[in-house]
Amino acid sequence: MNWGTKIVLGMAAFMLFIISMVVYMFKTHGNDALVEDDYYEKGINYDQEYAAKSNTLNDDAVPIIKISKSQVILQLKDAADYELTLMRPSEAKKDVNSKGKTIGDAHLVIVDATHLDKGLWSLKLKWRTNGKDYLFVKEITI
Repeated sequence: MNWGTKIVLGMAAFMLFIISMVVYMFKTHGNDALVEDDYYEKGINYDQEYAAKSNTLNDDAVPIIKISKSQVILQLKDAADYELTLMRPSEAKKDVNSKGKTIGDAHLVIVDATHLDKGLWSLKLKWRTNGKDYLFVKEITI
């Protein structure tokens, strides 16, 4: 085998490597939890998010979180309409989204944790009470 054949085989192997990497990247696209689809819109609306976080701190409305083997319980200060997102950093397919109203006089938000994987989760709770928006974000371990 002469040097020309070796160069052609080397180039063919390199092109095969590049093609396989492109196929792999397209196959895994969408499974990455670090990239959000509406990234630019969230950047534009950041002032509203900041105001909601400030309301949570200024009004002393930080929810109380209790985690057991079967449930994640969040207790709010007042009755509210909420949007809860539990994001799994390792796999976006396992994210949990729920909307609703708080339960009972204790103003509880209850999430069934039996189907959630053990480990790190990012909790994001948005709620509206008395005409004010609130936002609470925290990393929790289940």
